[in-house]
Amino acid sequence: MERLDTDIVVAGGGIAGLTAAACFAAEGFQVICVEPQMPGPTGPTEGADLRSTAFLEPAIDLLKQAGLWEGLAPLATDLQVMRLADAGGAGPELREVADFDAAELNRPRFGVNLPNWAIRQQMRAAVPALPGVTLLKGVRVTRATPRTAGMILALSDGRQLRAPLAVAADGRDSFLRQSAGIGVRRWDYGQRALVFAVSHPIPHENVSTEIHRTGGPFTLVPLPDQNGVPHSAVVWMETGPKAAALAEMDTPAFEVALNARACNVLGPLKLASPLAQWPIISQIADRLNAPRLALVAEAAHVMPPIGAQGLNTSLADLRCLRDLLGTARATGQDIGAPSLLAHYHRARHAETLARMLGIDLLNRAAMAQDPVLRDLRRLGLRALHDIGPLKKAAMHMGLGLPRQAQSATPTA
Repeated sequence: MERLDTDIVVAGGGIAGLTAAACFAAEGFQVICVEPQMPGPTGPTEGADLRSTAFLEPAIDLLKQAGLWEGLAPLATDLQVMRLADAGGAGPELREVADFDAAELNRPRFGVNLPNWAIRQQMRAAVPALPGVTLLKGVRVTRATPRTAGMILALSDGRQLRAPLAVAADGRDSFLRQSAGIGVRRWDYGQRALVFAVSHPIPHENVSTEIHRTGGPFTLVPLPDQNGVPHSAVVWMETGPKAAALAEMDTPAFEVALNARACNVLGPLKLASPLAQWPIISQIADRLNAPRLALVAEAAHVMPPIGAQGLNTSLADLRCLRDLLGTARATGQDIGAPSLLAHYHRARHAETLARMLGIDLLNRAAMAQDPVLRDLRRLGLRALHDIGPLKKAAMHMGLGLPRQAQSATPTA
């Protein structure tokens, strides 16, 4: 039986797992990343991940430090304004609009938006070429056995891996999390997200628009123009039965429903990609550590796609863990020591839970059907925009900036 020894094994080769491998390698570690899936579609076609991801500025800094940003930058669309709108009531008009402009924080943008299929394509090409990274494709972890000196991982192809530390980035149904006996707390909203791309006649002008109405938020996120025509990614959150009914419509009928929901903010929208659906849940692991194991990204937490918090919270996990591992390496400590992993849990769990509960509240407010609750949602949005200190605090929180960085020099 072949056995490979390394410093860190990352289980999962999605966006978070590939970023984790690159981050740890940039710190001088030898990393093996195990990815069960073979490379998928290389364009916005049936079977591709049609979601897009907004990388906020702290996440962009992490990608730069990991050596991944150069290949992604040409595909990115700046997000300069985050627009929240309330469309409660029977009519198609927006009742309240609140703009949050990065210029108010002396920053040129909040971040950028990229299609997930393009991110995966670029990362799968770039990560294996980085010094210190080995990417094993088409194999999965079948057994994880923690020992005093390290974790032993059995793979589906018969090989074994041994490392002082394993990192679970293997998704919301994480095999490594379950193997370690770590439970989860889960909230199910009875919602699904419809994700797709649209073209529209009115330029998006780098404005991301999130419209709240009963059923859940409807978000238009800027994408690059195609052949001179403006495009945006859409995340349309609806109750399960309504989402299913929408997905079964033919294109003309779907576009009628789509334009009614979009409140004409960018003119008539036309479907520009296949349609995909994703269940909406909140979930957080009871702890983020176990012997020789750290949980990151969706293995650790899942939240609704509101305010670009999902993957950016995941990348904050990686930044925290990378810094702890770098310090341990510099001082000659064991990178899988129980004290280090307990420190990681304390540093991330409470903050992530607080952020998740905030997103949960926003989602439930957006779903509200009672007219009184809808009016309270509208008043809350107005207060968030009109009260200066509250507005800036919300923008800093949305960016995920540490307090000491809130007045830092803008990042281009």
